[in-house]
Amino acid sequence: MQILDGVKLAKDIKQEIKQAVEAAVGEGKRKPHLAAVLVGNDGASQTYVSNKIKDCEQVGFESSLVKLPNTVSQTELIEVIHTLNTKKDLDGFIVQLPLPAQIDQEEVIEAINPDRDVDGFHPTNFGKMALDMSTFLPATPFGILEMLERYNIPTRGKHAVIIGRSRIVGRPMSILMGRKDFPGNSTVTLTHSNTENITDFTRSADIIITALGVPGFLKADMIKEGAVVIDVGITRVDDDSEKGYKLVGDVDFENVSRKASWMTPVPGGVGPMTRAMLLKNTLLAYKKNIK
Repeated sequence: MQILDGVKLAKDIKQEIKQAVEAAVGEGKRKPHLAAVLVGNDGASQTYVSNKIKDCEQVGFESSLVKLPNTVSQTELIEVIHTLNTKKDLDGFIVQLPLPAQIDQEEVIEAINPDRDVDGFHPTNFGKMALDMSTFLPATPFGILEMLERYNIPTRGKHAVIIGRSRIVGRPMSILMGRKDFPGNSTVTLTHSNTENITDFTRSADIIITALGVPGFLKADMIKEGAVVIDVGITRVDDDSEKGYKLVGDVDFENVSRKASWMTPVPGGVGPMTRAMLLKNTLLAYKKNIK
């Protein structure tokens, strides 16, 4: 078994982005600018946004953070989004999810200017992706594609099984793996929590991409010898360490690794690639804006 190393790949990609920014600045152009909207005090969201700001610093981007209280109203949040939609010298922004219960997430996503939607969640961008048109891809699926491409994992004619049907990973991944391109041209089966006899599908899969959020769900007896396994799941599980928890994926890594040909670790697999692809989407938006 060989590791699909997201940490190494993300480092390479960030270096490529940094060089592109340095070249643009050297020509007298401004730096790319990414903003984030953070609502409330959720610890995981705060950490994630903080890491995104650090990523921006590493590649030479400008970054902005808009912090709003957990009690913010729908109207107030939409007003902030409208301001960011038209803010000069801003290339893209994200609204960190999840949002408080009083906020309609769908309305928030639809309020974002699709040209600044570097998360790739807006229905316009999702529709373009489904139609194989140029657009911002959701960051996690984009990262998985990049990983498959850079490690030259064969996908043409392969059976790819996706576990999970979220709009963030599962559904877009099922579309992208079936597209006429590389990575793609796979025969795709989309499974989820209500799929009966799911093992019948996973045992025939050449590539398994799991984003279910159930620790250790995928066992060794559920895959065939030589399968490629990409684990998007990440869950905090209590343990006796100093932190009091550890991060685990959807895959029983120790046992599945004895049968798989390639695997992503958790942490250190898909997560770093997601953050790198957010930067790449921002760079794409920037290139459109400075023409």
